[in-house]
Amino acid sequence: MRAALFTFVYYLLSALYVLTSVPFLILPGHTPVRMIIRSYTRAMNLNLRLVAGICKDVRGRDKLPEGAFIVASKHQSWGDGYLVYPEVDKLTFVTGDHLEKFPLVGGILRKLGAIVIDTCGGGERKAASLREGMERARQDGRRILIYPEGHLAPVDYHFRYKPGVWHMAQAMQAPVVPVATNIGLYWQQQEKEKRPGTAIIEFLDPIPWDLPKEEFMERLTEVVEQRTAELVAEGRGTPVKRATLIPDPPKGMEASPTMSDLAAFKKA
Repeated sequence: MRAALFTFVYYLLSALYVLTSVPFLILPGHTPVRMIIRSYTRAMNLNLRLVAGICKDVRGRDKLPEGAFIVASKHQSWGDGYLVYPEVDKLTFVTGDHLEKFPLVGGILRKLGAIVIDTCGGGERKAASLREGMERARQDGRRILIYPEGHLAPVDYHFRYKPGVWHMAQAMQAPVVPVATNIGLYWQQQEKEKRPGTAIIEFLDPIPWDLPKEEFMERLTEVVEQRTAELVAEGRGTPVKRATLIPDPPKGMEASPTMSDLAAFKKA
């Protein structure tokens, strides 16, 4: 019952806020739409608390630097973006241009300053659209949310962190703020079931952009996975258990690791 009610409110809020944004899509300026979407994420946080019984604990706000930076977050749940977005001013994100085929969504993305990647123009065009978007974000002092694993990770597991975040930091010459979370204990991946509890998101010490790639990626993986394991243990009331590395799932599929997956990955 709780999950069904949450889902109903989820879609109701989404529709209402999209429709509220419509009149501002044709007007100059970005501020109204950005304020509306920020309000939408706060309303979704309220939905999580009042309907799903998932409270929110934000730690490490003092770690957020001034100016442009990249937020590199652990991605356990469809809901972790809703937790992070209202906590970081001038936040945007990277997405594919497939969303632009929906007129309202495309207009909202442009007003939000989202970095829209050209997925039809080949590798060179993809890279060019990413560089152009990052340069606009840097000049505007915006912050970019990215999930370095590239997939929703089940609790107690993680994927290889992709070096795209390092390339973005290099291009923007901006620090990267790692984010750990344990929301997967209460809303795992895209599951309908919600479990009451306190979901923690924690901003960690920024990582300098000018580190060598291998050192940067090792440090990012270590700090996010170690702190996430600690937050998961805190939520469970159990000893810390380090997450297991698993292979990326097939494109378009959600990860659900099996023993055969783990055995095959260890041999690779």
